[in-house]
Amino acid sequence: MKLKFYIFLCICIISAAVTAQEATLKTSISKNKLGINQRLRVEFSIDKQGGDNFTPPNFTNFKVVGGPSQSVSQSWINGDVSFRQSYTYIVQPRKKGELSIGSATVKINGKLIRSTPVKIIVLDAVDIPKNPNDPNYIAQQNIHLVAEISKTRPYVGEGIYVEYRLYVSENVSVYDTSVTEAPTYIGFWNQEIKINGFPVKMGKYNGENYRYIVLQKALLIPTKTGKLSIDPMKMDIVIGVPSGRSDFFGNAITKNVRREFASAKKIINPKELPLIGKPANFAGAVGTFNFKVSLSKDILKANETSQVKVAVSGKGNLKLFELPAIETPVELERYQPERKERVRVKSNGISGAVTDTYTVVPQYKGKYKIPSVSFSYFNPKERKYKTIATEDFYVDVQEGKELVQVDTISFQKQTVVSTQKSFRYIATKTQFITLEKKDFFKSVLFYLLLLLPMVAIPIGIFIGKKNEERNQDFVGNKLRKAQKLAKKYLSEAQKQLGKKEAFYEALERALHNYLKAKLGIETADISKEKITEILEDKKIEKRTIIQFIEVLKSSDFARYTPYTATQMKAEFERAKEVIIQLDKQL
Repeated sequence: MKLKFYIFLCICIISAAVTAQEATLKTSISKNKLGINQRLRVEFSIDKQGGDNFTPPNFTNFKVVGGPSQSVSQSWINGDVSFRQSYTYIVQPRKKGELSIGSATVKINGKLIRSTPVKIIVLDAVDIPKNPNDPNYIAQQNIHLVAEISKTRPYVGEGIYVEYRLYVSENVSVYDTSVTEAPTYIGFWNQEIKINGFPVKMGKYNGENYRYIVLQKALLIPTKTGKLSIDPMKMDIVIGVPSGRSDFFGNAITKNVRREFASAKKIINPKELPLIGKPANFAGAVGTFNFKVSLSKDILKANETSQVKVAVSGKGNLKLFELPAIETPVELERYQPERKERVRVKSNGISGAVTDTYTVVPQYKGKYKIPSVSFSYFNPKERKYKTIATEDFYVDVQEGKELVQVDTISFQKQTVVSTQKSFRYIATKTQFITLEKKDFFKSVLFYLLLLLPMVAIPIGIFIGKKNEERNQDFVGNKLRKAQKLAKKYLSEAQKQLGKKEAFYEALERALHNYLKAKLGIETADISKEKITEILEDKKIEKRTIIQFIEVLKSSDFARYTPYTATQMKAEFERAKEVIIQLDKQL
């Protein structure tokens, strides 16, 4: 009894909570912009039970061509109760302009609930096919594959992004999608941006409400000026469209249609970077950056290492320009820099840092200067160049060998006397003299070429006679032709020797393909009895037919029993012999 009481109490509390929530009457439309010759679906939905005396609006300036059709749905999930009752009308506008669908009313628990009026824009007549209920036409009107570009006139080197969206109206459902042709980005440095899942969002397309998902997103950086095109993305989509019929419960029955969609081709016109104010050391950096040069040690000993780090950080085309190089005195030995990149590609661009680390090693004691370094970049938002310069660095080498200064000595040019053992001037002209001369006439090669025809002609006559004898050997030719044919059809099975499943599948396929090629029939679709009958009609010996059928049966049976490599080889030889015998008799 207590259990029943508690259950009853819970139901009362839930019912009271549901009743306490205020009921709403909502109006939803299939589109808010249409041609005067098009139709519009208008749905009024109530989210509470107990509604009666539903009164639709007058539909002034509209003609009701269908409805009302009524549907009711109710669910109870994890204690949450949901209820929905809807009334659907199909209407067609009577005139152009901005028209309004008035408020519908319904009484719930004695209280009158009103819906909000909705505005509709009616335009000129549009082209409608002979059958507006054609599934392909409905799919075309309700699904759109769109490429959204963040900027069509960027600077060269400025990052933009392209986002491929699939817009789907509430009139249809999407069951499956597959990309058949990915877009290409010629003239752009590009990087795909990872998308976490495909959440459904709400948005507007051509002024109408749609659901949409983002299929693909990519960051593009133009590398040159001129008209750069982004080719369309193409997709195959399976769509559920209304069939015009309803099931037992009044729900619309849909029909699945597969159709190809393509986004429109997009044209980007990158702007050239301005020449006015362009620094001499500009290397193509576009964005907003910081520049820093640091020295790990400025006091050290000879042959002790120090690192000079040149770093650019910020947001922009970090992967598309070179960092400025440092200059060091000859007394500081400098090695090739080590590049490190910490770059992230997101929907708002590339950000991070790029660092070149130089290792310098002093050879002598003293104080040496590393001159200042400057870095220039173009800021597309401010439309101007900026330069960041560092200060001079000094390296103090306190221990090591002293650098000896050599005074400058003047030398007088003297005439150089050449002897056989001394260095000579560099020769500016060359004369070639033939050291060894050989005549072709009466040489070994001469006699070989002379005798070659005398040897080649008898050999040619001998080979020709052998070929003639071979061509007249009809039985032998037939046998050789049959063996070649058997090898051709059984080559795949021979490759699979030792692999039971693959071998017997290839063997059976080879036998069927042979008959298909010889008889022009699809033997894979007919029984072994029918194959026997066809071969008997072709006057094939009974023993050969039995052998052929046995090999086929053996291939079937062997897949499900343990077979050794030796047995497989024996089956292969049997199949080869059967094909040879069949080919001779056919």
